[in-house]
Amino acid sequence: MDVLADRVLALGPKPEPGGPYRHFKLTRDGDGVAWLLFDRDGASANTLSAEVIEELDKVLAALETERPAGLVIRSAKKSGFIAGADVNEFRGASDSGPAETAIGRAHAVIDRLEAMRVPSVAVIHGFCLGGGLEVALACQSRIAIDGARFGFPEVMLGLHPGLGGPARFTQLINPVQAMTLMLTGRTIDARRAKALGLVDAVTQERHVLNAAKDAIFGRLARARPGLVNNILNAGPVRGFLASRMRREADKAAPHEHYPAPYALIDLWEKHGGDKPAMLRAEKISFGKLVVTPTAQNLIRVFFLREQMKKLAGGGNRIGHVHVIGAGAMGGDIAAWCANQGMRVTLADMKAEPIAGAMKRAAELFGKIIRKPTDVRDALDRLIPDMEGEGVRNADLIIEAVPEKLELKQKVYALLEPKMKSGAILATNTSSIPLQDLRTGVQKPERLLGLHFFNPVSRLQLVEVVSHDSNDPQLLKEALAFVGAIDRLPLPVKSSPGFLVNRALTPYMLEAMVLLDEKIDKRVIDAAAENFGMPMGPIELADQVGLDICLDVGDMLRSKFGDALPPTPAWLREKVANGELGRKTGKGFYVWRDGKPDKTPGPASTPPSPEMTDRLILPMSNVCVACLREGIVDNADLVDGAMIFGTGYAPFRGGPLNYARTRGADNVVSALRALAEKFGGRFTPDAGWENFK
Repeated sequence: MDVLADRVLALGPKPEPGGPYRHFKLTRDGDGVAWLLFDRDGASANTLSAEVIEELDKVLAALETERPAGLVIRSAKKSGFIAGADVNEFRGASDSGPAETAIGRAHAVIDRLEAMRVPSVAVIHGFCLGGGLEVALACQSRIAIDGARFGFPEVMLGLHPGLGGPARFTQLINPVQAMTLMLTGRTIDARRAKALGLVDAVTQERHVLNAAKDAIFGRLARARPGLVNNILNAGPVRGFLASRMRREADKAAPHEHYPAPYALIDLWEKHGGDKPAMLRAEKISFGKLVVTPTAQNLIRVFFLREQMKKLAGGGNRIGHVHVIGAGAMGGDIAAWCANQGMRVTLADMKAEPIAGAMKRAAELFGKIIRKPTDVRDALDRLIPDMEGEGVRNADLIIEAVPEKLELKQKVYALLEPKMKSGAILATNTSSIPLQDLRTGVQKPERLLGLHFFNPVSRLQLVEVVSHDSNDPQLLKEALAFVGAIDRLPLPVKSSPGFLVNRALTPYMLEAMVLLDEKIDKRVIDAAAENFGMPMGPIELADQVGLDICLDVGDMLRSKFGDALPPTPAWLREKVANGELGRKTGKGFYVWRDGKPDKTPGPASTPPSPEMTDRLILPMSNVCVACLREGIVDNADLVDGAMIFGTGYAPFRGGPLNYARTRGADNVVSALRALAEKFGGRFTPDAGWENFK
């Protein structure tokens, strides 16, 4: 928050140096109000660890003795109020008993805060998430500073709120809206929180002192539950609403893979009218969830994301990006960079693709940017550039023309004389090795790969591709750029298909072989979706574009030969006929309004375990090969890349983690059996011998 840049975030009394607490600073003002500043030692953001909770208990015990006129809780961190629980403490949990005991101790402290016999106020800026929101809910009043955001992201970790949130939240506001927020993990801003009744007031920093005193001394009207809340929390109504919630949850998160949403719905349905019972049941439910494989794998994914964020480093110097090629990928890369504050010039040989890209950008900004003025500013930063003059001043040039080696090399020959000293030349190629692309480039040391994934606005991964002649400083700057546009960088060494496309190609081509075997496309997609993939390989091929699938498949087969499934002749015919998938309205599916028509066909045999293995295990096999070849040098990063670049079933923790969980010997045995039956493309890679 700009106005709080370099000072303690409180307009109450300034804390004295030192003090009896490590993570809290407690002072009292002239009106007898206690101001408690949460400032977790050694951290950039406040989180709730067992140590912090224990110290908060001591603070509350002292306040019960002192009986101040009121209590105001604030954060001294610029990042926000409280970001949630310390997720480190959930890692490796394997016994629900100790987990339940630990969450019970934390519950007791939050209950103690709620039971304080003096008025309590949470003053909230920045992020107030998970356990942080549960602390705020235990206070009698909540005051938000404009710009604050609220939410319960626990579902993303395979959990539900565990410090009284389900009971208190569903009692305070409309329970349907409360459950929706907890089930989706979405955040809301301060104004929306006020409209829901979550906070009592929204103010500016300069008015915090007066607003807090108004709350303490009864001059601020508190949001209170209405009659509708009581009706919706009534038993018969809960039963009806809970059934509807389960149906909605099942569309996005099947029960067998993601138990947390259903556990939360059960909690509310069984105990929503009885707060003490719901609080007791919540502890037991949380303890059971935290030890599930789903929760432990999603917690692992959380840390994989943090690990990949750190790869970006810092010190981004890229201010102006020039994108060449305004097609689906180039246009969306340009829009995303403009959304993230970059000045972007977008070039193409024709005006129509640029116009289409600008239209898509406006639609994207309208969805993801809240303020109309910010939408306008983002569009102002995205500049159509038919003449390509932006290249002269750009810090980074991203080439996103079709996957043709000769075409890309011609583009580089035209670009290089215009580029300024120190500028980076990046290609968004999805498969062509940089060793091939750099032929004829005057300064190959500044050519690198920035491989984005479609859709750019949703998939977080960017492969940062290097070759043996790269300038290390430019690679470092490329990593920093990826972090600066809120994406996760993966350093990969140049090789056909790099990591993600090399792993995905056998997945999609094997699906084509299954089609050749007269298996219904819906059954093939169902095999992958039942495993946990966000969409099946047939739908994915349509999403990517059958022309791109064909180009990538041909290129990789030229490098890896029979290690890949054969490309069917009919796929070439579909491409020649312009049936390219979603972008043309027809591929394997007919597409309407951006969605495939999956009208059920005649009854088909459900997918077999063998079919699932044929689709899924080659991805793990390729990932092991990429580790062995040094394309990526870290197994965790391989898993992170596949999750953030393809949506690989997050609850399984990635293709290598899945193999580790299933057992490497079991996977190798299954691959050998498939190789005997279907051919050498299933032969286990030599890297399995050293896989751990």
